[in-house]
Amino acid sequence: MNPDRSFITIVSGLPRSGTSMMMRMLEAGGVPPLIDHLRTADIDNPRGYYEFEPVKKTKQDASWLDNASGKVVKMVYQLLYDLPEGYEYRVLFMQRAIDEVLASQRKMLSRLGRSSDDMSDTAMARIFRGQIEQCLRWLAERPHFHYLEVDYNQVLADPIRQVGAINEFLGDGLDTQAMCECVEPELYRNRG
Repeated sequence: MNPDRSFITIVSGLPRSGTSMMMRMLEAGGVPPLIDHLRTADIDNPRGYYEFEPVKKTKQDASWLDNASGKVVKMVYQLLYDLPEGYEYRVLFMQRAIDEVLASQRKMLSRLGRSSDDMSDTAMARIFRGQIEQCLRWLAERPHFHYLEVDYNQVLADPIRQVGAINEFLGDGLDTQAMCECVEPELYRNRG
């Protein structure tokens, strides 16, 4: 079965919320990723980051979208606001326990030799939650966007059920077994 995927699939969410894992799952499932291989795999993302630099400049140049139908691209949630009308977007919005996101971000910044903000985790969590709620409300108000919240922790706990919901959201026809095989609990290192 080869379903019509004339829409653009986007994997979004906070950094360190499982977006790279979801990109890998979708690639295994049969959705070609838009990636540029500029950021290579490392200890924080041993399977790769699946990034595409042009998304960061979408506000100034959205021409990359002309070749994005039927593909999947990763975008941090703040960049979703820059996506123009005229395309249909299906967003898999990754959610993860906020304390795990913050712990993972801290460890990655430490390994890169960068300091994290002086802001407390409580304050940072409040800001992130507010921004995500605002972004989801914004998505819900736009007819050219459809989104599905995907809980990272639930994907690890019950990949078959979560992959089934993703497959349905994207119009069926994905290789769900290959997607489930991409779920690697041993890479779940920053637990709440």
